[in-house]
Amino acid sequence: MKVAVVGVSGAVGQEFLGVLQEREFPLNELVLFGSSRSAGNQYSFKGETLTVKELRDNDDFKNIDIALTSAGGGTSKQFASTITRHGTIMIDNSSAFRMDHDVPLVIPEVNPGDLHNLPRNIVANPNCTTIQMVVCLKPIHDLSPIKRVHAATYQAASGAGAAAMAELEEQIRQIAAGDPVTVDKFQFQLALNLIPQVDVFTENGYTKEEMKMYNETRKIMHSDIEVSSTCVRVPVLRNHSEAIWLETEEELNLQEVKNALSKAPGVTLKDDPENLVYPMPLGSASKDDIFVGRLRKDISNPKGIAFWCVGDQIKKGAALNAVQIAEYMVEKGLVS
Repeated sequence: MKVAVVGVSGAVGQEFLGVLQEREFPLNELVLFGSSRSAGNQYSFKGETLTVKELRDNDDFKNIDIALTSAGGGTSKQFASTITRHGTIMIDNSSAFRMDHDVPLVIPEVNPGDLHNLPRNIVANPNCTTIQMVVCLKPIHDLSPIKRVHAATYQAASGAGAAAMAELEEQIRQIAAGDPVTVDKFQFQLALNLIPQVDVFTENGYTKEEMKMYNETRKIMHSDIEVSSTCVRVPVLRNHSEAIWLETEEELNLQEVKNALSKAPGVTLKDDPENLVYPMPLGSASKDDIFVGRLRKDISNPKGIAFWCVGDQIKKGAALNAVQIAEYMVEKGLVS
Protein backbone atom coordinates (compact mmCIF):
# COMPACT_ATOMS: atom_id res chain seq x y z
CA MET A 1 0.00 0.00 0.00
CA LYS A 2 1.44 3.32 -1.12
CA VAL A 3 -0.16 6.44 0.38
CA ALA A 4 0.30 10.14 -0.31
CA VAL A 5 -0.46 13.14 1.89
CA VAL A 6 -1.11 16.33 -0.08
CA GLY A 7 -0.85 19.56 1.89
CA VAL A 8 1.30 18.03 4.59
CA SER A 9 2.52 21.34 6.01
CA GLY A 10 -0.92 22.46 7.19
CA ALA A 11 -2.61 21.63 10.49
CA VAL A 12 -4.66 18.80 8.96
CA GLY A 13 -1.70 17.53 6.95
CA GLN A 14 0.33 17.23 10.12
CA GLU A 15 -2.59 15.47 11.80
CA PHE A 16 -2.69 12.98 8.92
CA LEU A 17 0.87 11.92 9.80
CA GLY A 18 -0.03 11.45 13.45
CA VAL A 19 -3.22 9.50 12.77
CA LEU A 20 -1.62 7.21 10.17
CA GLN A 21 1.12 6.35 12.65
CA GLU A 22 -1.16 6.08 15.68
CA ARG A 23 -3.59 3.70 13.94
CA GLU A 24 -0.79 1.71 12.25
CA PHE A 25 -2.39 2.14 8.85
CA PRO A 26 -1.13 -0.69 6.58
CA LEU A 27 1.12 1.27 4.24
CA ASN A 28 4.50 0.32 2.82
CA GLU A 29 5.45 3.77 1.59
CA LEU A 30 4.35 7.31 2.36
CA VAL A 31 4.89 10.19 -0.08
CA LEU A 32 4.46 13.82 0.94
CA PHE A 33 3.35 16.62 -1.38
CA GLY A 34 3.03 20.35 -0.91
CA SER A 35 3.22 23.71 -2.62
CA SER A 36 6.40 25.16 -4.07
CA ARG A 37 6.90 26.93 -0.73
CA SER A 38 6.72 23.64 1.17
CA ALA A 39 8.76 21.54 -1.26
CA GLY A 40 12.01 20.40 0.32
CA ASN A 41 10.69 20.53 3.89
CA GLN A 42 11.29 17.38 5.87
CA TYR A 43 9.06 15.51 8.31
CA SER A 44 9.53 12.43 10.44
CA PHE A 45 7.26 9.41 10.07
CA LYS A 46 7.87 6.15 11.94
CA GLY A 47 11.50 7.09 12.47
CA GLU A 48 12.07 7.89 8.81
CA THR A 49 12.75 11.37 7.43
CA LEU A 50 10.55 12.21 4.44
CA THR A 51 11.05 15.14 2.06
CA VAL A 52 8.09 17.06 0.63
CA LYS A 53 7.72 16.95 -3.15
CA GLU A 54 6.14 19.81 -5.08
CA LEU A 55 2.63 19.01 -6.30
CA ARG A 56 2.72 19.20 -10.09
CA ASP A 57 0.73 18.01 -13.10
CA ASN A 58 2.80 14.92 -13.84
CA ASP A 59 2.81 11.17 -13.20
CA ASP A 60 3.93 11.25 -9.56
CA PHE A 61 0.71 9.53 -8.45
CA LYS A 62 0.99 6.63 -10.90
CA ASN A 63 1.70 3.94 -8.29
CA ILE A 64 -0.04 5.56 -5.32
CA ASP A 65 -3.12 3.75 -3.98
CA ILE A 66 -4.63 6.45 -1.75
CA ALA A 67 -4.07 10.20 -1.56
CA LEU A 68 -5.22 12.09 1.53
CA THR A 69 -5.58 15.70 0.39
CA SER A 70 -5.94 18.85 2.48
CA ALA A 71 -4.56 21.71 0.42
CA GLY A 72 -7.67 23.83 -0.15
CA GLY A 73 -10.55 23.60 -2.60
CA GLY A 74 -8.79 25.39 -5.44
CA THR A 75 -5.81 23.05 -5.31
CA SER A 76 -8.06 19.99 -5.06
CA LYS A 77 -9.98 21.00 -8.18
CA GLN A 78 -6.83 21.89 -10.08
CA PHE A 79 -5.02 18.63 -9.36
CA ALA A 80 -7.89 16.12 -9.06
CA SER A 81 -7.28 14.66 -12.52
CA THR A 82 -3.52 14.53 -11.86
CA ILE A 83 -4.09 12.60 -8.63
CA THR A 84 -6.77 10.18 -9.90
CA ARG A 85 -5.90 9.56 -13.56
CA HIS A 86 -3.88 6.41 -12.83
CA GLY A 87 -6.40 4.95 -10.36
CA THR A 88 -5.40 6.63 -7.12
CA ILE A 89 -8.30 7.07 -4.68
CA MET A 90 -8.44 10.73 -3.63
CA ILE A 91 -9.92 11.33 -0.16
CA ASP A 92 -10.36 15.09 -0.14
CA ASN A 93 -10.74 17.26 2.93
CA SER A 94 -11.81 20.43 1.11
CA SER A 95 -15.31 21.56 0.13
CA ALA A 96 -14.50 21.22 -3.59
CA PHE A 97 -16.50 18.05 -4.32
CA ARG A 98 -18.80 17.58 -1.34
CA MET A 99 -22.04 18.33 -3.13
CA ASP A 100 -21.13 16.74 -6.48
CA HIS A 101 -23.69 14.02 -7.23
CA ASP A 102 -21.01 11.58 -8.39
CA VAL A 103 -18.74 12.01 -5.34
CA PRO A 104 -19.76 10.28 -2.09
CA LEU A 105 -19.67 12.35 1.08
CA VAL A 106 -18.85 9.93 3.86
CA ILE A 107 -18.69 9.54 7.61
CA PRO A 108 -17.68 5.89 8.19
CA GLU A 109 -19.90 5.54 11.28
CA VAL A 110 -22.91 6.74 9.27
CA ASN A 111 -22.83 5.90 5.54
CA PRO A 112 -19.84 3.69 4.65
CA GLY A 113 -21.87 1.89 2.00
CA ASP A 114 -21.58 4.96 -0.23
CA LEU A 115 -17.88 4.12 -0.69
CA HIS A 116 -18.77 1.17 -2.91
CA ASN A 117 -19.45 3.48 -5.86
CA LEU A 118 -16.66 5.90 -6.83
CA PRO A 119 -17.24 7.05 -10.41
CA ARG A 120 -14.43 9.61 -10.24
CA ASN A 121 -12.12 7.87 -7.73
CA ILE A 122 -12.86 10.76 -5.36
CA VAL A 123 -14.33 10.65 -1.85
CA ALA A 124 -15.24 13.88 -0.05
CA ASN A 125 -14.61 14.36 3.65
CA PRO A 126 -17.50 16.35 5.19
CA ASN A 127 -17.15 19.66 6.97
CA CYS A 128 -15.95 19.35 10.57
CA THR A 129 -19.16 20.72 12.12
CA THR A 130 -21.25 18.34 10.03
CA ILE A 131 -19.16 15.32 11.02
CA GLN A 132 -19.43 16.13 14.71
CA MET A 133 -23.19 16.60 14.60
CA VAL A 134 -24.13 13.71 12.31
CA VAL A 135 -22.09 11.12 14.24
CA CYS A 136 -24.40 11.97 17.17
CA LEU A 137 -27.60 12.20 15.12
CA LYS A 138 -27.24 8.76 13.49
CA PRO A 139 -28.01 6.56 16.56
CA ILE A 140 -31.02 8.76 17.40
CA HIS A 141 -32.22 8.76 13.79
CA ASP A 142 -32.11 4.94 13.89
CA LEU A 143 -34.58 5.00 16.80
CA SER A 144 -36.97 7.38 15.04
CA PRO A 145 -36.33 9.46 11.91
CA ILE A 146 -35.25 13.01 12.74
CA LYS A 147 -37.44 15.68 11.16
CA ARG A 148 -35.47 18.82 12.01
CA VAL A 149 -32.40 20.05 13.82
CA HIS A 150 -31.44 23.42 15.27
CA ALA A 151 -27.75 23.84 16.06
CA ALA A 152 -25.53 26.51 17.55
CA THR A 153 -21.82 25.89 17.07
CA TYR A 154 -18.93 27.17 19.16
CA GLN A 155 -16.00 26.79 16.78
CA ALA A 156 -12.37 26.94 17.86
CA ALA A 157 -9.61 28.85 16.11
CA SER A 158 -8.29 25.52 14.81
CA GLY A 159 -11.09 25.53 12.24
CA ALA A 160 -9.30 28.34 10.43
CA GLY A 161 -5.91 26.59 10.46
CA ALA A 162 -2.58 26.73 12.24
CA ALA A 163 -2.02 30.43 11.51
CA ALA A 164 -5.37 31.30 13.11
CA MET A 165 -4.47 29.35 16.23
CA ALA A 166 -1.19 31.23 16.40
CA GLU A 167 -3.05 34.53 16.02
CA LEU A 168 -5.32 33.75 18.97
CA GLU A 169 -2.31 32.90 21.12
CA GLU A 170 -0.59 36.11 20.06
CA GLN A 171 -3.70 38.18 20.79
CA ILE A 172 -3.85 36.72 24.31
CA ARG A 173 -0.19 37.67 24.86
CA GLN A 174 -0.80 41.15 23.47
CA ILE A 175 -3.80 41.75 25.73
CA ALA A 176 -1.88 40.52 28.80
CA ALA A 177 0.99 42.89 27.95
CA GLY A 178 -1.29 45.83 27.24
CA ASP A 179 -0.14 45.99 23.62
CA PRO A 180 -2.27 46.73 20.52
CA VAL A 181 -4.04 43.61 19.26
CA THR A 182 -3.17 42.29 15.81
CA VAL A 183 -6.12 41.12 13.67
CA ASP A 184 -5.44 39.27 10.42
CA LYS A 185 -7.05 35.84 10.17
CA PHE A 186 -10.50 36.74 11.51
CA GLN A 187 -12.98 39.53 10.85
CA PHE A 188 -12.43 40.93 14.37
CA GLN A 189 -10.33 40.31 17.46
CA LEU A 190 -11.11 36.77 18.66
CA ALA A 191 -9.46 36.86 22.10
CA LEU A 192 -12.03 37.83 24.78
CA ASN A 193 -14.68 37.92 22.06
CA LEU A 194 -17.19 35.87 20.07
CA ILE A 195 -17.65 36.28 16.31
CA PRO A 196 -21.08 35.16 14.99
CA GLN A 197 -19.68 34.49 11.53
CA VAL A 198 -17.81 31.45 10.18
CA ASP A 199 -17.12 31.76 6.43
CA VAL A 200 -18.88 34.31 4.20
CA PHE A 201 -22.58 35.21 4.15
CA THR A 202 -24.88 33.95 1.41
CA GLU A 203 -27.98 35.62 -0.06
CA ASN A 204 -30.34 33.99 2.45
CA GLY A 205 -28.51 35.47 5.45
CA TYR A 206 -26.84 32.20 6.42
CA THR A 207 -23.09 31.74 6.12
CA LYS A 208 -21.53 29.12 3.86
CA GLU A 209 -20.58 27.18 7.00
CA GLU A 210 -24.21 27.09 8.10
CA MET A 211 -25.37 26.02 4.65
CA LYS A 212 -22.78 23.22 4.66
CA MET A 213 -24.43 21.79 7.76
CA TYR A 214 -27.82 21.89 6.01
CA ASN A 215 -26.78 20.42 2.66
CA GLU A 216 -24.16 17.94 3.82
CA THR A 217 -26.34 16.43 6.55
CA ARG A 218 -29.09 15.67 4.05
CA LYS A 219 -26.66 14.08 1.59
CA ILE A 220 -24.87 11.93 4.18
CA MET A 221 -28.05 10.74 5.91
CA HIS A 222 -29.99 10.27 2.65
CA SER A 223 -32.81 12.18 4.30
CA ASP A 224 -34.88 15.33 3.85
CA ILE A 225 -34.01 16.34 7.42
CA GLU A 226 -34.22 20.11 7.98
CA VAL A 227 -31.19 21.77 9.60
CA SER A 228 -30.89 25.37 10.76
CA SER A 229 -27.71 26.53 12.47
CA THR A 230 -25.83 29.55 13.77
CA CYS A 231 -22.06 29.11 13.61
CA VAL A 232 -19.94 31.13 16.02
CA ARG A 233 -16.16 31.46 16.32
CA VAL A 234 -15.02 31.33 19.96
CA PRO A 235 -11.65 32.05 21.62
CA VAL A 236 -10.72 28.38 22.08
CA LEU A 237 -7.61 26.98 20.44
CA ARG A 238 -8.84 23.50 19.55
CA ASN A 239 -12.06 21.47 19.69
CA HIS A 240 -15.45 22.59 18.44
CA SER A 241 -18.58 22.47 20.59
CA GLU A 242 -22.20 22.31 19.44
CA ALA A 243 -25.58 22.76 21.14
CA ILE A 244 -28.13 20.62 19.31
CA TRP A 245 -31.94 20.56 19.44
CA LEU A 246 -33.73 17.93 17.35
CA GLU A 247 -37.24 16.70 16.72
CA THR A 248 -38.04 13.08 15.83
CA GLU A 249 -41.12 11.64 14.16
CA GLU A 250 -42.02 9.61 17.26
CA GLU A 251 -41.57 10.59 20.88
CA LEU A 252 -38.52 8.88 22.35
CA ASN A 253 -37.74 7.84 25.88
CA LEU A 254 -34.65 9.67 27.11
CA GLN A 255 -33.06 6.52 28.49
CA GLU A 256 -33.28 4.73 25.16
CA VAL A 257 -31.58 7.71 23.55
CA LYS A 258 -28.82 7.55 26.14
CA ASN A 259 -28.44 3.83 25.58
CA ALA A 260 -28.19 4.29 21.82
CA LEU A 261 -25.58 7.02 22.13
CA SER A 262 -23.54 5.03 24.67
CA LYS A 263 -23.31 2.13 22.20
CA ALA A 264 -22.75 4.22 19.07
CA PRO A 265 -19.37 3.97 17.33
CA GLY A 266 -17.37 7.17 17.57
CA VAL A 267 -19.38 8.53 20.50
CA THR A 268 -18.54 8.77 24.21
CA LEU A 269 -21.35 9.70 26.58
CA LYS A 270 -20.26 12.06 29.39
CA ASP A 271 -23.60 12.89 30.96
CA ASP A 272 -23.75 13.22 34.72
CA PRO A 273 -24.58 16.90 35.32
CA GLU A 274 -25.28 16.40 39.03
CA ASN A 275 -21.58 15.60 39.42
CA LEU A 276 -20.51 18.24 36.88
CA VAL A 277 -19.68 15.64 34.26
CA TYR A 278 -20.19 16.98 30.73
CA PRO A 279 -17.93 17.52 27.72
CA MET A 280 -15.74 20.59 27.35
CA PRO A 281 -13.02 21.54 24.86
CA LEU A 282 -10.54 21.38 27.73
CA GLY A 283 -9.52 17.76 28.10
CA SER A 284 -11.03 16.60 24.80
CA ALA A 285 -8.23 17.52 22.40
CA SER A 286 -6.59 14.77 20.33
CA LYS A 287 -9.34 12.30 21.19
CA ASP A 288 -10.99 10.16 18.50
CA ASP A 289 -14.60 10.27 19.71
CA ILE A 290 -17.28 12.93 19.82
CA PHE A 291 -18.25 13.54 23.45
CA VAL A 292 -21.93 14.01 24.28
CA GLY A 293 -23.54 15.39 27.44
CA ARG A 294 -26.30 17.64 28.82
CA LEU A 295 -28.75 15.18 27.26
CA ARG A 296 -32.36 16.09 28.04
CA LYS A 297 -35.91 16.20 26.74
CA ASP A 298 -36.88 19.46 25.08
CA ILE A 299 -39.41 20.97 27.52
CA SER A 300 -41.06 22.87 24.64
CA ASN A 301 -41.64 19.81 22.44
CA PRO A 302 -42.44 16.21 23.56
CA LYS A 303 -40.72 14.87 20.44
CA GLY A 304 -37.65 17.01 21.03
CA ILE A 305 -34.20 16.09 22.39
CA ALA A 306 -31.43 18.52 23.33
CA PHE A 307 -27.75 17.79 23.90
CA TRP A 308 -24.26 19.29 23.88
CA CYS A 309 -21.30 17.74 22.05
CA VAL A 310 -17.58 18.41 21.77
CA GLY A 311 -15.09 17.06 19.24
CA ASP A 312 -11.57 17.65 17.99
CA GLN A 313 -12.02 19.54 14.73
CA ILE A 314 -8.56 18.68 13.40
CA LYS A 315 -8.74 15.01 14.35
CA LYS A 316 -12.22 13.49 13.93
CA GLY A 317 -13.43 16.60 12.12
CA ALA A 318 -10.80 16.16 9.43
CA ALA A 319 -7.81 13.78 9.47
CA LEU A 320 -9.21 10.84 11.41
CA ASN A 321 -12.42 10.70 9.38
CA ALA A 322 -10.40 10.58 6.15
CA VAL A 323 -8.13 7.82 7.45
CA GLN A 324 -11.16 5.85 8.65
CA ILE A 325 -12.53 6.10 5.10
CA ALA A 326 -9.26 4.67 3.82
CA GLU A 327 -9.34 1.90 6.43
CA TYR A 328 -12.85 0.87 5.40
CA MET A 329 -11.87 0.77 1.74
CA VAL A 330 -8.85 -1.40 2.48
CA GLU A 331 -10.87 -3.72 4.73
CA LYS A 332 -13.58 -4.17 2.08
CA GLY A 333 -11.11 -4.65 -0.76
CA LEU A 334 -12.17 -1.44 -2.48
CA VAL A 335 -8.55 -0.43 -2.98
CA SER A 336 -5.71 -2.77 -3.86
